[in-house]
Amino acid sequence: MKVFLTGGSGYAGKATISVLVRHGHTVEALARSKRAAGTVAALGATPVMGGLADLGVLNSAAARAEAVVHMAQATSGDEDRAAATAMQDGIGTGTYVHTGGTWVYGDTDGVADESAPWNPPAVVAWRKPVEDAVLRRAQQGGRPVVVQPGLVYGGENRLIDLFFAVPGRQAGAVPCIGDGRNHWALVHIDDIAELYATALKAKPGSVYAGVGGVNPTAKECLLAVSRAVGLAGKVTSISLDQAHQQMGPVADAFALDQQLTPARARTELGWSPAHTDPLGVLERG
Repeated sequence: MKVFLTGGSGYAGKATISVLVRHGHTVEALARSKRAAGTVAALGATPVMGGLADLGVLNSAAARAEAVVHMAQATSGDEDRAAATAMQDGIGTGTYVHTGGTWVYGDTDGVADESAPWNPPAVVAWRKPVEDAVLRRAQQGGRPVVVQPGLVYGGENRLIDLFFAVPGRQAGAVPCIGDGRNHWALVHIDDIAELYATALKAKPGSVYAGVGGVNPTAKECLLAVSRAVGLAGKVTSISLDQAHQQMGPVADAFALDQQLTPARARTELGWSPAHTDPLGVLERG
């Protein structure tokens, strides 16, 4: 299958290109710079020069493809919706896989699935109208699918490393918001990449939580991170106000108490996360 992918030079995008190519798909990938073009080319994809604001480029690339996987991070809901519209117009009745995120469910009050009500922190509240518009295309003959990754770990470990490991190295202890008893819905980078590839065969209108099914507490995760960076379990509690000052509005998302199940994707797509020891992976760095 010929697939057009955005966000291919990013953390999850690189892993997804590798999986798609390994599965025998031909991939074109959006690239905003020569450096990004070199990255996706090295992974086996053909670069398409442009960014999310280049709606004509997105539309034309989608029209050449049999499926689209949209993984690029938009700067706003308006930008994301415009890009999604351009690509869905281009792909027509082909599969369009859109990236959401599990943070939109807010605190889950135990283990939840995709039927849970939305209660997003402000940092991701813009996703609701975008995903609603994407999924409405199923009523018009389109094949929209939404993948909602949990907190991705493994490989470059971008978010956890950026907001916790790096400050920990600098301060001598990894910061933890509050007492850290809140749970994180984690997913390994290799598993989420496989889910994107598997989602190409999903039924129109499907939504899948991309989580590993193991939901450790934030403190358990950060203790593992502290050992990985040579701090021997040194974790220090900070208030949510302090976290806002250090991390910005994403602190509200890290403070969520989330437990989610991958049961729907397992049942409908046959996708089963292979990585079930997130604390071990985090501890090994």
